[in-house]
This record gives sequence, C-alpha cells and structure tokens, in this order.
Amino acid sequence: MDDSLDPREPDHVLIIEDDERLAGLTRDYLEANGFRVTLESDGARGVERILSLQPDLVILDLMLPGEDGLSICRRVRADYPGPILMLTARTDDMDQVLGLEMGADDYVPKPVQPRVLLARMRALLRRAEPAEAGGETRLTFRDLEIDSATREAWLDGERIDLTSAEFDLLWLLASHAGRVLTREEIFAQLRGIKYDGQDRSIDVRVSRIRPKIGDDPHQPHRIKTVRSKGYLFVRDG
Repeated sequence: MDDSLDPREPDHVLIIEDDERLAGLTRDYLEANGFRVTLESDGARGVERILSLQPDLVILDLMLPGEDGLSICRRVRADYPGPILMLTARTDDMDQVLGLEMGADDYVPKPVQPRVLLARMRALLRRAEPAEAGGETRLTFRDLEIDSATREAWLDGERIDLTSAEFDLLWLLASHAGRVLTREEIFAQLRGIKYDGQDRSIDVRVSRIRPKIGDDPHQPHRIKTVRSKGYLFVRDG
C-alpha cells in the first residue's frame, strides 16, 4: 500500500437543484475535481435529504418546486452545521440578503461559472475545518468565549447558535480585537474576493451576530460599526 496516498474520503456535496441539465453538469465538474456528489431535484425533500445525509456542503437553489431554498435553509440551519452555498438566478440584493438571514454561508449567481463555484466551495470547506494546533484557539472576553478548534462560542456558559459563516466572521473580528477591520479586509479573508462597495453580506451577518453575543443591535458595545471603514471588536466589550 502506498502510504503517500491521501486516506481522506472525498468531500460529499448535496446539490438541490431542479434544473436537471445544470445539476448534471455541476455534478460532473465537481466529481472530476474530487468530490462525491448527490443530486436532489425536489425542494419538498430538501430538508429530509440534508438532515439525513449530513453532507460536507450543500449547494441549494433559491427557486425550487415543493419548497423554496430560503425555507429549506431556515428549517435545517439549527440541525445542519455544514456550509450552505445558495444559487440565485435573480440579481436582486434582497434575495441574497434573505438567504444570508436564513443562514446561508455564501451565494453564487446564475449562470454559474464552474471555477467560481469551485473556489467558493473550497473556501467554505477550508474555513469549516478544525483549526490547526500551534496558534491561539480560544479567546475570552468577560462573559464571551470563542473557540476556533471546536468552532463554538459561549455566552455566560451557554452555547451560542452560530452558522459557519457567522462563526468565521466573529472569530476574525475577535482575533483582531482593538483594531478596525475594513470591509475590504474582511471580504479578502472570508470570501477571497474584492469588496465591490455594494455587497451587504457582512453587514447582515454582523446584525445577526450582535444579539447572539449579548450586544445591543441599536447601541452595540462589543462589535462597533466604524462609519465608511468597517467594524471594530472592542477588546474589553
């Protein structure tokens, strides 16, 4: 046996997409790039498939027969910890914002560019991996604890329900406590793309994180908005 071979199982991706041609082409492309892929075309079966299969990543179309992607995302988010990448055929910002509010980790507009999709998937999967040993893995701010090794956070000893993307943003801000992080820096770190000046995904996530960590959404003391710049995690918030 060749010990140099990677013993890991290929990442399992569940694609929930009713466009059979697009789903098939996406499956073929991903399988050629080392993924194991399962297809589902019926939105009505989406929740059951995600929860029973627990794939490493879900690609979820926004518009589906039976049940739409927003509803599926909202219903599974508490019991599915993996990343959800939403596909949207419309360019309306509200679709993207609603997807993020329902718990999606990222979104890719249609028509899907395979290399863009693959890059976004790999970024999400990379961030979902446990932190490597050697660096600081737990941060404590009074009643708030954040652990990058387990990818969990606690407020007053109670575990906080965070999506994968919310945890990534919280850890990034907290690990740079006391320094303003610009939106450009945040986008480069979390999504590997340039900030276009219009994308609201980071703002949506901050608004969802604040109440979860005991921050006042109207007068935040822990994650402050620095106008025209970005966000500041207060060291002793």
